[in-house]
Amino acid sequence: QVHVVESGGGLVQPGGSLTLSCVTSGVTFNLYRMKWHRQAPGKERELVAGISIGGGTTSYADSVKGRFTISRDNAKNMVYLQMNGLKSEDTAVYYCNAVSVYQSSRDYWGQGTQVTVSS
Repeated sequence: QVHVVESGGGLVQPGGSLTLSCVTSGVTFNLYRMKWHRQAPGKERELVAGISIGGGTTSYADSVKGRFTISRDNAKNMVYLQMNGLKSEDTAVYYCNAVSVYQSSRDYWGQGTQVTVSS
């Protein structure tokens, strides 16, 4: 059985930093592209960042470029999202997503972790 579990969310002041973590079990982790998505109240879910299976290629939404960094540790089945310079508009539930490089239907999601940016 596949499990994707996020952690690290919380309340942070504008300008602050937070690091989200995600552990995936039940899959061959280094054969899965990893992504972070977020969904703010009343808005559609959006892709925030993605990372290739080896970690050498990353991509970011324009809204977070230069502020967020995605990374992974294949030895630990972990992916991270370092978030700096947080803004109120970053407030959302953040979801970790694992997608197989061989079969896109093998697409697994965590339950999400809440990030609230407020003074």
